[in-house]
Amino acid sequence: MMPDPRSLDQLHDELAHWEANEVASFLNKQAERRPQFFTCSGIPLKRVYTAADLADTPLADIGLPGRYPFTRGPYPTMYRSRYWTMRQIAGFGTGEDTNKRFKFLISQGQTGLSTDFDMPTLMGYDSDHPLSEGEVGREGVAVDTLADMETLFDGIDLENISVSMTINPSAWILLAMYIAIAQKRGYDLNRLSGTIQADILKEYMAQKEYIYPIAPSVRLVRDCITYCAKNMKRYNPINISGYHISEAGASPLQEAAFTLANSIVYVEEVLKTGMDVDAFAPRLAFYFVSQGDFFEEIAKFRAARRCYAKIMKNRFGATNPESMRLRFHCQTAAATLTKPQYQINIVRTAMQALSAVLGGCQSLHTNGYDEAFAIPTEDAMRMALRTQQIIAEETNVSSVIDPLGGSYYLETLTNEFEKRIFEILDEIDERGGTIKLIEDGWFQKSIADFAYDTALRKQNGDKPVIGVNKYAMPEERHNIELHPYDLTTAVRQIARTQGVRRRRDSRKVELLLDKLVDVARDESQNIMPVTIDLVREGATMGDVVERLKTVWGTYRENPVF
Repeated sequence: MMPDPRSLDQLHDELAHWEANEVASFLNKQAERRPQFFTCSGIPLKRVYTAADLADTPLADIGLPGRYPFTRGPYPTMYRSRYWTMRQIAGFGTGEDTNKRFKFLISQGQTGLSTDFDMPTLMGYDSDHPLSEGEVGREGVAVDTLADMETLFDGIDLENISVSMTINPSAWILLAMYIAIAQKRGYDLNRLSGTIQADILKEYMAQKEYIYPIAPSVRLVRDCITYCAKNMKRYNPINISGYHISEAGASPLQEAAFTLANSIVYVEEVLKTGMDVDAFAPRLAFYFVSQGDFFEEIAKFRAARRCYAKIMKNRFGATNPESMRLRFHCQTAAATLTKPQYQINIVRTAMQALSAVLGGCQSLHTNGYDEAFAIPTEDAMRMALRTQQIIAEETNVSSVIDPLGGSYYLETLTNEFEKRIFEILDEIDERGGTIKLIEDGWFQKSIADFAYDTALRKQNGDKPVIGVNKYAMPEERHNIELHPYDLTTAVRQIARTQGVRRRRDSRKVELLLDKLVDVARDESQNIMPVTIDLVREGATMGDVVERLKTVWGTYRENPVF
């Protein structure tokens, strides 16, 4: 910002005079609420911010929307051209069940689909596997075969609506099914938009949903990225996710830094294939949470964009501005939702959604007020969607790009976040890199330590949780309608899976599984084409996952304390 040195000296003098007079006089009458204030990440906060705090900030680091380093937004017109994609997540029961929820949400004004899958699907087990008992369709939709995906997207034009799929260890198989459906319908793959999450590294750090050891798992991510770069020009082959890192207990700063550390690994892996960075980087996408510390979250999003732009340009030599442009989906924080006084979850979600919008998200999911109890009901999802629509169309915050840009406080916090993110990334490099530190348990311990500290602060009341440790109501009764679990789900799902097995050409499937093993053993090959052939011929997710276990084995974490 570089103000005139003379005016800067005057400002310092004025601040000192204000502290010694007005502030000191007022503190003699009434002390401040605490001796020091901090952001959620532990960044100390001053009493007030002025132009003096931005004296060393280059104007180029703030910049303009759609221009490097993208601090103020990835696109030059942002929401003045189109709102963010309103992408409420859905997933329960069978493909037919979730398809009905999709169509309901579309009828209510949703502009993108987002899919949750049940635990067996996430972990690569078919619905009739013994370990799937009691879990089929309970926390998401069950998908075993291509037939399930066909019913999931029945009557939905995949060329005209973007589809996000939240799945990681078995993500490449779901992507193969999505491609097979598109090919069967005669779609142009280059017109499909959306994303598969596929971010396996954060699973080892935080969410703990993994199948194979780290190296082959990263290879699968690499193959998704390179396949889509060559065949699906509008599709995001990965959604590099800080959300689950945060939900495991990380600070906003750790969320941003660890997510960028993972992105560096993926870029390095793809570059090893000989593909130019500008050939694939424009379609890398991100997924962050929006927590409760309003200004810190906005600063986090702005700083993450700036850091990513500098990483892609300076570390990887990207020359295409689109390769340096961080685009992200955002979800309000499920971990902040409470059962006591559950109606106030609507307020929490609205504030978190507003910070996501002011931070420049490209798509947004707002949580249902009843998600502390179960999968959200239609009423909760309607309310969550209406929250986004009110922000978009009634508050007028979308009429000006980065309306908080230039705030002394916000710009200072953005700068501080950038500095601390790069300090963490430097430490990761000095300690041997992301994969080594996952194996050492460094990330896991860092997250656990912050989570433990947060739990203590909630317990002693230093971190208020309204309705829980502050303004609680005694003997509260929850008179709330919850989303029911259909007890026929497993029976219906297993019947379809077993029917596919009976009708398929088993010899052809077996030959393709043998080919899958050969491809898996040859790291120079891409595993996507044979996987697409397999699902098209009726192979189940379990067929593919179990066969690859014979090549790669499974992963077991070394616990750290």
